[in-house]
Parts: sequence; structure tokens; C-alpha cells
Amino acid sequence: MLESGDALPEVALKDADGADFNLSRYKGAPVVVYFYPKADTPGCTNEAKDFTELAGDFAAIGVPVVGISKDKPAKLKKFADKYGLTVTLASDEPGDVCEAFGTWVEKSLYGRKYMGIARATFLFDASGKAARVWPQVKVKGHAAEVLEAAKAL
Repeated sequence: MLESGDALPEVALKDADGADFNLSRYKGAPVVVYFYPKADTPGCTNEAKDFTELAGDFAAIGVPVVGISKDKPAKLKKFADKYGLTVTLASDEPGDVCEAFGTWVEKSLYGRKYMGIARATFLFDASGKAARVWPQVKVKGHAAEVLEAAKAL
């Protein structure tokens, strides 16, 4: 997994409308990139709603928020519309971005091992370096914690 000081990877994504999207568009400004396992599941929904609730505060300090999962763009669009989400949601359907960030990991549920996305958040500064990394996110209060870290940049 990326660590503090690592550079923002040059990666290609699709936004919720299916348009090409690259994180390099944020060069020269700070950005929050968070990974979540699956759209429209309880934890992922709460996390996206929390970031959306604070979207105005993030915008006021010039820090966009991008949520990434392996869901198809159409599912992300439906997810955003259903909950009125205003943060940018991006699709990494092929998994290249998860690999680049190190969030595609082995997980275990009831003794069964499988591969999945680790819920993680990265705060990049204006120089494109990871200023802070949250490798094992607990959703409750997380968006507010990220906002406070972003304000400190």
C-alpha cells in the first residue's frame, strides 16, 4: 500500500458517467482519494454520505474528494443518484488503480480467503505526495478526520 511521501500514481479511471478520468487532473492541488469495496452496501454508503455531507467544507479549502471502487460506471451513477452523492465516484473495473495504490488485498470472511478492496484513504498534498494515509478505515467519523488533516496542509 502507498505510504506517506509516495507520489500520486498516474492512473486511468472512468467516472460515473463512463467518461475517461485521470487523477493527474488534480496535480498542483491537494486531493483526497478513498477506496471502498462496493457501492450501495451499508459501510460504503455511510462513508460516501459522510464525505458528501462535508463536500462543501472540502471545496472551501480547495480539496476535491474522489471515491474509487471496482463497480461499473452505471452502478456508480445509480449509487450517486440514489443517495444524492456529490463527491466524485470513479470506476476501477479492471483493478489497475487498486493495484497501483496497494488496496487490492487478500481478505478473510468466516475462514474463507478472497481478494477485495481494502477500505483506505489517501490525502495528497499540492505536490502530489501522500501527506497522510489511512490504511484500515473505520467509517464512523472518518470523513471528519480526513477534513481536519486536509485543513492542516
